[in-house]
Amino acid sequence: MERKLSMAIEESASDNDPIWRTAGAKHRRARFGWLVLLLVAAGCALTWLVFYPGYATVDARYVYADGQVWKSGAEQIGDWQSPVMAVLWRLIDPIAPGSASMFLLTLTLYWLSFGALAFIALKRSRALALATPFLALLPPTFFFVGMIWRDILFGVIWLAAAVIVFAAAERSPRLRRPVQAVALLLVAIGVLLRPNAIFATPFLAAYVIWPTRFDLKRMAIVFVPAVILSYALVPLVYYGLLDAKRQNPLHSILVFDLGGITRFSGENQFPVAWSADQARLLASTCYNPERWDTYWHMPPCPFVMQRLERPDDVIFGTRRLTAAWWHAVAAHPFAYLEHRATFMWQFLARSNLVLPVWDWLDPSSAYGHSPYFTPLVALHDVLQPTLLFRPGVWLVLAIAVCGVAWRTRSTPAGAFAISVTASAVAYVMTFFFVGLATDFRYAYWCVLATLAGGIAAMLARCRGSANPARGRWFSGASADQDSRALSSASASAPRT
Repeated sequence: MERKLSMAIEESASDNDPIWRTAGAKHRRARFGWLVLLLVAAGCALTWLVFYPGYATVDARYVYADGQVWKSGAEQIGDWQSPVMAVLWRLIDPIAPGSASMFLLTLTLYWLSFGALAFIALKRSRALALATPFLALLPPTFFFVGMIWRDILFGVIWLAAAVIVFAAAERSPRLRRPVQAVALLLVAIGVLLRPNAIFATPFLAAYVIWPTRFDLKRMAIVFVPAVILSYALVPLVYYGLLDAKRQNPLHSILVFDLGGITRFSGENQFPVAWSADQARLLASTCYNPERWDTYWHMPPCPFVMQRLERPDDVIFGTRRLTAAWWHAVAAHPFAYLEHRATFMWQFLARSNLVLPVWDWLDPSSAYGHSPYFTPLVALHDVLQPTLLFRPGVWLVLAIAVCGVAWRTRSTPAGAFAISVTASAVAYVMTFFFVGLATDFRYAYWCVLATLAGGIAAMLARCRGSANPARGRWFSGASADQDSRALSSASASAPRT
């Protein structure tokens, strides 16, 4: 009889005693924390297995060569790609020379960001915490972790900047301020990697400075100064600090636009005379909305850049080309807009290049024939034409996440969701004016921001509608909140 009574008392205590419930909730959270950590570690290991030592794309090889030149001091770094990426790569290269060092940096930032998001989610929703590492394995994000492009590095750096501030948003100022300083540095590095991000920078920079809420008036006040500072930062670092050699990458945009206006106006807009056959090609075959390379080194029209860079009469990189562009846009504004709209439609809505698969067609390509990487290439071939790899889909999703999070903009989670997705939308839209190619990688920041912002938007809604009845599974913090509420009620209840 006494034994049964003792068991009944223990059972009653386990159900109703606040101290017991608090201890149980903490124990369950710890168990889920270890599970989340295991999932993140498994994702990191899978990434290593599939992609190591990382694939140095054609662009990356030029960047790496520039980094070696910078270290030796033999020549200036070029500014065609980002000289900051070249310097960064040279600094980390001793860790694992070649592509491996940049791959390890990308992998670390990528899984650090999604891992931190998972642990942030664990405070509110166990289901969402467990889902976050799996979201990091979605093909539109995971496929690129091993590809060394500045667009990928830019995306993971900005993601890391936003997430570490999100993690510290409600901490004491003494802890939060150093984190904000590091995040601002990462935001600046992102701008130096992708200068067209200057119009996306204000949203992310404002969030780093004020992470607890998104304020539209504050954003309007800081937007223009932030753009100006970002714009000034690029030449200051490129040409002032690093003394980069000017290779006039912006003039490639002018060439693409002059070719597009020529195509849609039917009149030659280049500041040179062409033969009859060349003029016919320029008005028809040469124009390709997917990339400007047809004017540079791809058949049938490399004669364009050959003429513009002719040693005895160089036009590329001079004021003559700039003046021709201004004249063409002023004389044929609708042809310019038609060209740019055609490019943007191709970029957002049609099937484009995802991975550089042609690099691995050669039987001697060890990377492309790795037994761990080959299944990913096969999956890529199936998914590449689908909506998963249309930037327009991710742009719409980013706008939707921003809209969903708007009501929670006064919370850290809502501010995070709005800020990262708004910056992603602004970033993608800059390609209307400066886009040269329609590769999916140019929308990579939008994909990362949409997923991370979606997680935060769901957390913000959990916080606004926590329901103990929905419970300990969906709302991971509800058990602790219930325990605290019971403890408070117990302490304030009258003694009888």
